[in-house]
Amino acid sequence: LAGTVPEEPRCTVERADASLTYSLFLQRFAFSRPVILGGVTDNSAFRALCTREKLLAAFGPFPVRLSTANTYSYRKVDVPFQEYVEHLLKPQDPTRLGSDTLYFFGDNNFTEWGPLFQHYVPPPFRIPGTSPAYSFGIAGSGSGVPFHWHGPGFSEVIFGRKRWFLYPPDKTPHFHPNETTLAWLQHTYPTLPPAQRPLECTLRPGEVSPGAAGHPRLPARAMGPHWRLLQVLYFPDRWWHATLNLDTSVFISTFLG
Repeated sequence: LAGTVPEEPRCTVERADASLTYSLFLQRFAFSRPVILGGVTDNSAFRALCTREKLLAAFGPFPVRLSTANTYSYRKVDVPFQEYVEHLLKPQDPTRLGSDTLYFFGDNNFTEWGPLFQHYVPPPFRIPGTSPAYSFGIAGSGSGVPFHWHGPGFSEVIFGRKRWFLYPPDKTPHFHPNETTLAWLQHTYPTLPPAQRPLECTLRPGEVSPGAAGHPRLPARAMGPHWRLLQVLYFPDRWWHATLNLDTSVFISTFLG
C-alpha cells in the first residue's frame, strides 16, 4: 500500500554504480560516509519469494518477534506472522508514541527463515574483521525507527520505499527517543536550518536505467532499457540514522559485526 508522506526534494547521499571496486569502497566510504550502491546485486529471485501470498504460505503460522519503534526498543512481543500481516501491518498513527508502535524488523528465527535468506544475494563488499548477519522486516507506511546508531551495514528495500536520515557520529541529532520518525519529520525537521539537516535519501527496490544494458556485473536478462537497478545503502559504523517507510515495505539489512 502506498503512503502519503513525500520523498525528500533531493537525495543528498552520494551514489556509486557497479564499477566501484572493493579497494575504492574501502578507501572512500567504508569508514567515512554512507553511499547508495546501484546495480551491485541481483535479488529478483529473492523478491519473487517476498510477495504477501508467498510469505504467508511459507511462514503464516510461525511466530515473529516485534519490537517497539523507539530508539532503545524496550519491549518485545511475539505473534504469529499471519496475525501481524493481517491485523498489525497498518499505516503509522501520527499520534502514537514509538513505545506503543510494534515493528517487525530483526530478531528473526534463522532456523525457520533460513531457507528464505539463502536466496538473498548480499552486497559484494565487507569490512575487514567483520562477518555479516541478516535482519529482515516488513512494516506499514509511515512507520520507522527514530535516530539510533550501531555498527556498519547495508540496507536494501525489496518492496516499497524507505526514506533515510543520517548524521555523522560527531553530530548528534535533535530528537526524542520515544517520538516516531513520522512525528519528528512533521514537527522537528521543518524547524532545522539547512546546515543542521541530515543527509537523506529514499531507497527503492530499483530505478530504470537505460545505460544498464551490457554491464559486466548484471545478468543477461538485464539487457534492455527497462532493467531496474537494485539500490543498496551502506552506512558506516556509529552513524546516526532514522528510517521512515513511505509505503508498506519489505526490507533487509546486512549488519557487519
